[in-house]
Amino acid sequence: MAVHSVSAAHSEQFDDFYSMPISEKRLAKHRIPDEQSSPRAVRALIHDELALDGNSAQNLATFCTTWAEAEVHDLMDECLPKNLVDKDEYPQTAEIESRCVHILADLWRSPEGAATMGCSTTGSSEAAMLCGLALKFRWRAARAAAGKPAGRPNLVCGPVQVCWEKFARYFDVELRQIPLEEGATGLRPHQLREYVDENTIGVVAILGVTFTCDYEPVQEIAAELDALHSDTGLDIPVHVDAASGGFVAPFLQPSLVWDFAVERVVSINASGHKYGMAPLGVGWAVWRTAEHLPQELIFRVDYLGGDMPTFALNFSRPGGQVVAQYYSLLRYGREGYRKIYEAAALSARALGERVVRMEPFRLVYDGRGALPAVSWTLKDPGAAGFTLYELTDQLGRRGWQVPAYPLPADRDGTVIQRVLVRHGIGYDKLTLLARDIESCVDRLAKGETGPGTQSAFHH
Repeated sequence: MAVHSVSAAHSEQFDDFYSMPISEKRLAKHRIPDEQSSPRAVRALIHDELALDGNSAQNLATFCTTWAEAEVHDLMDECLPKNLVDKDEYPQTAEIESRCVHILADLWRSPEGAATMGCSTTGSSEAAMLCGLALKFRWRAARAAAGKPAGRPNLVCGPVQVCWEKFARYFDVELRQIPLEEGATGLRPHQLREYVDENTIGVVAILGVTFTCDYEPVQEIAAELDALHSDTGLDIPVHVDAASGGFVAPFLQPSLVWDFAVERVVSINASGHKYGMAPLGVGWAVWRTAEHLPQELIFRVDYLGGDMPTFALNFSRPGGQVVAQYYSLLRYGREGYRKIYEAAALSARALGERVVRMEPFRLVYDGRGALPAVSWTLKDPGAAGFTLYELTDQLGRRGWQVPAYPLPADRDGTVIQRVLVRHGIGYDKLTLLARDIESCVDRLAKGETGPGTQSAFHH
């Protein structure tokens, strides 16, 4: 009989993951390990840790994409080594980014056509900050041309996502947030005159309010600023934060006037990785015309092999998300986006109707006229016998992530819950959620806060 020798490297591929050296100790947390390890074992152990995360398919709190087709995964893998900023080395990826900008400009009724200025970003937060910087620089230039001081810029808005608070703090702009009126879900035009002045760099209108999912009335806000201009001479531009609504309104509410069809709108930001159905990591900023993007904000670099303009807070970043955005635009087209969001809106309204039939609840947003979503509050918090925070906790035990939070000032005494219906959140899944809400409400109303009765094996 022959004697065979098996090398350690050869035998390792047959070893069980959990008997390899890396599996016999805690994974490194504060210091890089001294030894290398099997890629299969490392992948398996990290995979095990990631299994402790929540189930993204049950995350109804996020606006972000949590589902993608296999083709998207393939394209993302193909683009893994491609640096989007290196347009000289990866010219076709740069061309795809340009196509997306122009497709979105057309979708948002840009008057400029092929001359549209815009760029991709890591998300709508970065896009919002770039648009905010353009507002500030244009205001500052106008003040300098008029021989006036430019040391106290302010930005006026209603209830906004935290990115605008970051913008104001990072770039030294006073953020004037207008409180909510009783019964309102966003900024109302008649509130503006009390807050704007000669130092206002712009007004932000939200198409898809983070807290309530409703749209602020962009056309009416612009009309009020037109009247203000006529009365006082103050010429204040509008920026539309369409982080979520920019990929919904053109398909669900095609007759709604909110975009560059409104002459006072100078820029729009949107999130491709929200209702744009792209993977996490892509946003878009588009300006009405080239003059609304000050040239001093654009940098030119030549150390990547060519003379390239860049306007972004980040520099190097992967091209996969932009390519995946282009895939979604081609894959679904206007018909597909419309059908998907009509189905999502129908599901949201059905959930809202089921929730409102439950005795304790009153709808804040019923899923009609804006995002495919629904939000509700307690009719009488004192009489319900439980809080929405307790309901969130109970639903979490079933894996559902349904947030509870107060509305912004001056409605912060009202606590609501919100469910966002995205691509991949189907009608059947929402019926299961509704069933679990009913079960949790019944238990909470009886004062039961434990884990509840578990079903056992049945013959």
